[in-house]
Amino acid sequence: MRPRIVIGSPLQLLLLVCSFALAAYAGVRLLDGDWFGVALWVVGAALLHDLVLLPLYAAADRALVKGAGARGRRAVAYVRVPAALSLLLLLVWFPLISGQVAGRYGHATALSSDGYPARWLLVTAALFGGSALLFALRASRRRRATKQRPPADH
Repeated sequence: MRPRIVIGSPLQLLLLVCSFALAAYAGVRLLDGDWFGVALWVVGAALLHDLVLLPLYAAADRALVKGAGARGRRAVAYVRVPAALSLLLLLVWFPLISGQVAGRYGHATALSSDGYPARWLLVTAALFGGSALLFALRASRRRRATKQRPPADH
């Protein structure tokens, strides 16, 4: 039996064509000035991620899972998610958090970059605090549910 090819609705096809056109326009504009520099940056970022960052956070995750043991495997997700979000924010805002571009940022926007490290730490604390609260709430619900269950007859 031959597989059926399903084509989306005309609206989906129109949206797909429009998204390809927008991506092509953005690519042409991006590569217009310094195409070699942009290509070098993309390849360098991919290599940095695959050869340096991926082994680092895979090893950290493996150590976290091993340290949690068999009973704490559910709890690992409550550390993974806020850590990933915090590191993503650090990656995006690193030049301002580290203060490396404070002069250029202030000159271009007439704003101060002083609060970025403190704000990032506050967002990180809020992410981990919210995750800990959610973990505690779900753990107490599980404890209540297991206490209310009748014992199994063997």
